[in-house]
Amino acid sequence: MTRSIAMEKVRNIGIIAHIDAGKTTVTERILHHTGRTYKIGGVDEGTAVMDWMDQERERGITIMAAATTCHWGDHRINIIDTPGHVDFTAEVERSLRVLDGGVVILDAVAGVEAQSEMVWRQADRYHVARICFVNKMDRVGADFFRTVSTIESRLGAVAVPVQLPLGCEATFRGVIDLVELRALVFQEDAQEPISIESIPASEAESVAKWRHHLIEKLAENDDEILLPYLEGQDIPAASIRQALRRATGANKLVPVMCGSALRGKGIIPLLDAVVAYLPSPMDVPPVVGHDVTGEKEIVCAPSDDEPVAALAFKVVSDPFMGRLIYMRIYSGCIQSGVQLLNTGKGKRERIGRLYLMHSNRREELTEAEAGSIVAAVGLRGTSTGDTLCSTARPVVFESIRFAEPVLSMAIEPRAKSDAEKMEDVLGKLVDEDPSFKVRQDPETGQALIMGMGELHLEVMVERMAREFGIRVNVGKPRVAYREAITRAVETEGRFVRQTGGRGQYGHVWLKLEPGERGSGFKFVDGVKGGVIPREYISAIQAGAREAVETGGPAGYPVVDVVATAYDGSYHDVDSSEMAFKIASSMAVKSGLPKAKPVLLEPIMKLEITTPSQFTGEMIGDLNSRRARIERIDTQGDSTVIGCHIPLGETFGIATALRSLSQGRVTHTMEFFRYEQVPASIAEQLAKKS
Repeated sequence: MTRSIAMEKVRNIGIIAHIDAGKTTVTERILHHTGRTYKIGGVDEGTAVMDWMDQERERGITIMAAATTCHWGDHRINIIDTPGHVDFTAEVERSLRVLDGGVVILDAVAGVEAQSEMVWRQADRYHVARICFVNKMDRVGADFFRTVSTIESRLGAVAVPVQLPLGCEATFRGVIDLVELRALVFQEDAQEPISIESIPASEAESVAKWRHHLIEKLAENDDEILLPYLEGQDIPAASIRQALRRATGANKLVPVMCGSALRGKGIIPLLDAVVAYLPSPMDVPPVVGHDVTGEKEIVCAPSDDEPVAALAFKVVSDPFMGRLIYMRIYSGCIQSGVQLLNTGKGKRERIGRLYLMHSNRREELTEAEAGSIVAAVGLRGTSTGDTLCSTARPVVFESIRFAEPVLSMAIEPRAKSDAEKMEDVLGKLVDEDPSFKVRQDPETGQALIMGMGELHLEVMVERMAREFGIRVNVGKPRVAYREAITRAVETEGRFVRQTGGRGQYGHVWLKLEPGERGSGFKFVDGVKGGVIPREYISAIQAGAREAVETGGPAGYPVVDVVATAYDGSYHDVDSSEMAFKIASSMAVKSGLPKAKPVLLEPIMKLEITTPSQFTGEMIGDLNSRRARIERIDTQGDSTVIGCHIPLGETFGIATALRSLSQGRVTHTMEFFRYEQVPASIAEQLAKKS
């Protein structure tokens, strides 16, 4: 087939950053400059194209990652604009899983913030090449060089400025291009062409220093630059650009640029940098999957002539189209109407129609090429993380892992007639968002919704009302506590039922041991000598897993436990999988109380930025909430307090911090880990439960 655009001209990028750094504003300016939109959307006015949900426009934040495609010169750029709020980190996780490059937006005043660190770690996990754009250079307190130093100190990256700011704060008027050695002066009207001028004499010393720094860092990472650098030769701009592209693609360094997205300053050089420095699907290593047995590796080269291999990374319930499945095509070419194999589910699925997405609008395609990010209709059984491939080469890609929910609340429909509909709607929301879960409270029979934070659950409840017309009553948020055992025990489970005819017989001995913190549940088959037939081992595992998930002595799920089946007995006629599953569950239930279980609580990483005069009040409030202060940094007139705090102590913290600081505090919070609850607190929780 003939491609519509060569693969080396394709860029799959994400716009990622801390909340309020300006991601959506940058994306809106990119869409305008590339001719994708004719009117510039604004986040503050609620007219941003990429923030299409009513809630996003009202709150001024991105909630769902939105995809779009635009063209710059002869290049196609597929963009995903991601949320910055920690509660929606699953959207960032699944977007980065399928991207080749990223533009990290940083606030010139705040520098690297807490959520910037989190998205940076996510990008590291998926080896996503990055460039940094220091935004808001026209704000009071903007400091480009401090921001560059925080990239190195807090993110551990080799930050290499390829631009220097011309002026700062109110006098910011342009940038100095260190590659071409020229000044780019922006006009007040962003539609006016950029003026290219010679570098002002007052900046000559700074330019010489940072140009030397740029070439020195490239020489450390690139042999083609090293030799002319050592010989003192003048290195041409084209060679610097090629070396920057190689080093950026290999994640050896991060080019840093600057501008002011709200004023439209610096967007055109940023687009040039995306094309020049970020990799195409051809430049990144081919994605590696496994065959369905999981034993043999399969390399999926980025070529249209290869068999099809694609990863479904996002599900959206569209009110008009039904289920839209977003996918990244790693190899092969997909036509609408073709049948593909879903290796995760072991089923064949037919692609109904294919679309190129532009936020919540779509453009129908007849076929999609390797390296594309598209959406498909008709895949009823496909969910997030599934692999879709040609039957000629079944392949399974590593699925996407999401953090476990840390907060839950009970909900019930206001109208009894909505009960069945609510169940259906919750199923759709769980399908869309893997970090959102639903379960029934065994004591009250109520539905419990579980998410990543108060805002996450609040948004889901609002979506139920607005998109699906179901209004619900909600209970108070509850912390997702866990239990863990502290000593090894051996425990027996015996299930014997004798009725007329065939009975039930299952008998198993398990050893329960504490696992490493964060390891979850592990099962070990230690049965020897055929005392239990092989076909019952999976039932024993299922029974043990079910028992620890339904809760220990305090009623909370048990984590970080290793269950080893090592002995038991069976009956030739009466034994069954169900009998062994029940016996295994009984063994776990009787063994857990003897294993000295302790209660674990989620600990959050909290970062507060406050005017320095309120630092004492902030620390006093945090200490009263059992917080552990980890660091206190000063940034100009502000103080940044980093601490670890139990999630159960954070309810209402936003209101408390605002009242202590006359409304001038900002804070971010992310899940850190589970830790043991102090004995006195555990007693109080036991009484409540």
